[in-house]
Amino acid sequence: QVQLVESGGGLVQAGGSLRLSCAASGRTFSTYAMGWFRQAPGKEREFVAGISWRGAITYYADSVKGRFTISRDNAENTVYLQMNSLKPEDTYVYYCAAVRTLGDMVVTTSRGYEYWGQGTQVTVSS
Repeated sequence: QVQLVESGGGLVQAGGSLRLSCAASGRTFSTYAMGWFRQAPGKEREFVAGISWRGAITYYADSVKGRFTISRDNAENTVYLQMNSLKPEDTYVYYCAAVRTLGDMVVTTSRGYEYWGQGTQVTVSS
């Protein structure tokens, strides 16, 4: 069982930056692929970024490529999402997700994840 707690959301002006953190419980964090998703009210949850066990493999949605960076610190059981050059269309609730994988891989679909955090609101004003 893994529990995930996100933090770091808030209100920022367009062009600004935020760093989201996701702290995970458990002693086997390094065997979990991690991902960030986002969701607007009434819309489907969409993939933002994913990272493999050791952080060797990352993958991004086209909409955030070049602006967002996912990283992880397995010693601290934490995954991060650095968000730069934020746009009003990045306004969503952001969720952290985890899934135990058999290899060093990224999971890009929400159905592929086992555990989810409670979400953190990111609002970008124009």
